[in-house]
Amino acid sequence: MSKLIHRRSFVKGISGVAVAPYLAACGPALEDPLVSPAEAPIGPFGAESTAEEVTEGIALSGMTAVVTGANSGLGFETMRVLALRGAHVIGTGRTLEKAEAACDSVSGNATPAILELTDFDSIAACTDQIRALGRPIDMLICNAGIMALPELEQVNGVEKQFAVNHLGHFLFVNRLLEPVVAAPQGRVVMVSSMGYKFAPPEGIQFDNLSGERDYEPNEAYGQSKLANGLFSLELARRLEPTSATSNSVHPGIIMTNLGRHMEEWKQFAARLIGWTFMKSIPEGAATQCYVAASPALTGVSGLYFVDCNPVIPEPSMHDVQQAARLWEVSEELTDGYLG
Repeated sequence: MSKLIHRRSFVKGISGVAVAPYLAACGPALEDPLVSPAEAPIGPFGAESTAEEVTEGIALSGMTAVVTGANSGLGFETMRVLALRGAHVIGTGRTLEKAEAACDSVSGNATPAILELTDFDSIAACTDQIRALGRPIDMLICNAGIMALPELEQVNGVEKQFAVNHLGHFLFVNRLLEPVVAAPQGRVVMVSSMGYKFAPPEGIQFDNLSGERDYEPNEAYGQSKLANGLFSLELARRLEPTSATSNSVHPGIIMTNLGRHMEEWKQFAARLIGWTFMKSIPEGAATQCYVAASPALTGVSGLYFVDCNPVIPEPSMHDVQQAARLWEVSEELTDGYLG
């Protein structure tokens, strides 16, 4: 019996134990195999593939990648592996010290940049710095994020998880679209999550983006991850006249500092038995590296990937009308900074 089946069996058997709330915050751990879109290529990789494995033999020399949240966790592993394969990687961190330390510790060409996703001026400055390099962007990987803030926090009147995970990246990507489109086959990869399933039943609560009505940490996180997927979907539609693509991914459940806001007892439970079902960081970074770099996915756009393969998510994740409305509202919320 495979390790994957062992993991699934274990997860199904632990409902009700202490770690369940931790799983709920991150999204469902593993599901039965999902149906893949008919037009999408199915690759040879899966849940236990690593970022190095899925990029083995892929030469990225001469290409430029941008990775947000590159100073730790999945972002760092993604930067490390893409640089290992020859790409020039621009790795962002919330401070120059964190970004420099991360970039200095990888083999290859990595350039640090400061990016604070709660601060539109920081986003503008970071994107100006990147554009000033004069390079096309072959891979733009929106990896940074926060999760399950225990108390309501706001950024410019918007709930913080929505502001960081979606709105900051919406502005960041839009300000870099020109160099993405200028690449031979530029790719935008949005790191979403199966946590989108914990969004409100109606999807994005456009009348409650402040989060002031019945704030619940996991639901707010789910809404932000749903927004990642819907943003990627609408972006793919808008990129159709070009060679550029946009896809979203679920990396899996991994023990990183993303869960630092969880209650301590939940973190302890995850550390204690998480090894039985969680992915390692190299496994967690595999899907975003594969979607960003694989030649097999040239021209593939508007899809959602799990375990390195495209799947059909729940209807909320491909609601084209809500995706279009989200884009319009996001433009209004970032007015004056889109450039």
